[in-house]
Amino acid sequence: MKKMKILVTGKNGQLGRELQGQCPTEFELIALSREELDISDIDAVKDVVERNHPDVIINAAAFTNVDNAEGDQDAAFLVNVKGVENLALVCKKFSIRFIHISTDYVFDGRKSSPYVVSDKVKPLSVYGATKAEAESVISKVLPDAVIVRTSWVYSIHSHNFVNTMLRLMVERDQLGVIADQVGTPTWTGTITRILFDLVRNKSSKGIYHCTDLGVASWYDFALAIYEEGKAKGLLPADKSLTIKAITTQDYPATAERPAYSVLDKSRLMNELGVDFKHWREILRHVFDIKVQQL
Repeated sequence: MKKMKILVTGKNGQLGRELQGQCPTEFELIALSREELDISDIDAVKDVVERNHPDVIINAAAFTNVDNAEGDQDAAFLVNVKGVENLALVCKKFSIRFIHISTDYVFDGRKSSPYVVSDKVKPLSVYGATKAEAESVISKVLPDAVIVRTSWVYSIHSHNFVNTMLRLMVERDQLGVIADQVGTPTWTGTITRILFDLVRNKSSKGIYHCTDLGVASWYDFALAIYEEGKAKGLLPADKSLTIKAITTQDYPATAERPAYSVLDKSRLMNELGVDFKHWREILRHVFDIKVQQL
């Protein structure tokens, strides 16, 4: 039987790398980097599709530096909106399923209960605005596409909050971490598992929310990294560290972030029957993987 062929953009990013590492044998996965496919060039997208004939495209490519996007709006727009539109147009032309990764940053964070998929978007930053605009473009060009919003993504690879914290916890004796922004830390492995489930379920379409379970502030997350890091031997057992809770105002950033961006996952759970684990349990699992790789 011929394998379903999945083309993944953003091959060198956190999620792109996880998709390659966890791809089930039932699929053939073609992963392309930004150098191999510039999604802002529609002719390049058409050429890649005509050469590879994918059944599904998963777009894991994005301009994700939230603060840099404020000063480089054109670059963020080019990748996050124009590139996404090109992918959607080509998918429509060649009857290819399109799965796009979006973000909790499309919301303004003024709710006090988890955001459902139908909540109105109101981004606070350029990054959030480009991701929200991409969602709008997809809904117009390709209504049957799948949009997966996620949040606070980390992996064993690349630059992310977990890896940065582990490094700083070795280097420093004191850290200040923001305690008034609340969301859900999410492992790329969780997102990857759900993406392959969505590929299998050909009737899936529209917006889904995908994160691990639970709620945390960045401060809570940092404390867990410290505690689990010491327990797993990723941090020196005798390491003494003070982690201080600070406010967003104490740590000024170029881009504004939502104060609350917990996502409701009930649509995924109801439609696909998938289950999720608490973010802290997942963090332990990820640290086990890290230990095995040392």
